[in-house]
Amino acid sequence: MFWYSLKLLILLPLIGGLIWGSLKLAQRMQGTIGAPKAGGRAVRVVETVMLSPTLRLAVLEFHGREILVATGRGGVTRLAEAPARPAAPMLETQA
Repeated sequence: MFWYSLKLLILLPLIGGLIWGSLKLAQRMQGTIGAPKAGGRAVRVVETVMLSPTLRLAVLEFHGREILVATGRGGVTRLAEAPARPAAPMLETQA
């Protein structure tokens, strides 16, 4: 009985630590594995807005066009399309 309790006290935290570590590693590597190199993506998410728990609006940039889509339980619906806006210039911070 002592040997069983000792193994339980050692292995249970070890297994829990391995599970936690693998989840943290998966979160860190989520966007890098299988993704194209920098600048190689064709679609970029510009902005998203939650309208309700099941409905979200998103603006996607694709080949110089901005596309407004709604995503929900029924799938993805294209709502509007417009030319992409020019990127805002980066502001330098003053020291």
